[in-house]
Amino acid sequence: MKKAIKFFITMLILGSVLGGCASKKEDLNLLQSVKKNKKIVIGIEEGYPPMEFRDENKDLVGFDVDFGKELGKRLGVTPEFSIVDFNGLIMALNSKKFDIAIASISITDKRKESIDFSKPYIVGGQIIAVKKGNKSINEVKDLQGKVLACQLGTTGDNVAANMKGIKSLKKYDKITEAFHELSANRVDAVIMDAQVGAYYMGKKKGEYEILDGIISKEPMGIGYRKEDKELREEIDKIIDDMEKDGTLSKLSMKWFGYDAYKEKLN
Repeated sequence: MKKAIKFFITMLILGSVLGGCASKKEDLNLLQSVKKNKKIVIGIEEGYPPMEFRDENKDLVGFDVDFGKELGKRLGVTPEFSIVDFNGLIMALNSKKFDIAIASISITDKRKESIDFSKPYIVGGQIIAVKKGNKSINEVKDLQGKVLACQLGTTGDNVAANMKGIKSLKKYDKITEAFHELSANRVDAVIMDAQVGAYYMGKKKGEYEILDGIISKEPMGIGYRKEDKELREEIDKIIDDMEKDGTLSKLSMKWFGYDAYKEKLN
């Protein structure tokens, strides 16, 4: 009987010790977990050139992709990209489908209700593209009575929804689909980030043109769950370093054709 009691007590102590070890493991914050596992999973979309898209070889490329890879390198971990539609990005982040989100996410008060953001790593702005030679749309006010296209769930979507006088707003899962519709004359104009406009003007010379003026100016940041303060603070330091050492300028020149850090919209 005594042996049985001793055995029972021993098992209780052992269970307590093991349970304590398990608790310590669970107490790791995301920064510690990422560094321990040597991997950071980044939520991103794949249809928003030049920020994130598939090239002719079906490889994931773009400004945000290079930015995410450099963040991983400076954190000392391997970046892994998890593809998700932009409209479901914040929900997927809060459901812990990935660690952080890098997908040209404009920092807005509405989004701050659900997630936290890094310091801005680039400043964008909404602009309007039309087909080259469109004589009926020369400035934003000419959009009255016209069909406007945007990407679903973006700030372009929000801005367009508040534009008075447009005939209708068509929303697409990817900005590439919106431009396809513009080329096919099924919409009259597309609203998008300035960096996207610069890319299309460079790649599709003679096909589109941009209306003068920035409709809105928007800083973009990395999305985090609200509890992941430590990782956010660590990456903010890396963003500072990347801007100071010229890395972000080099990425900007590579993907936009201009230095967004010398020609800031803000």
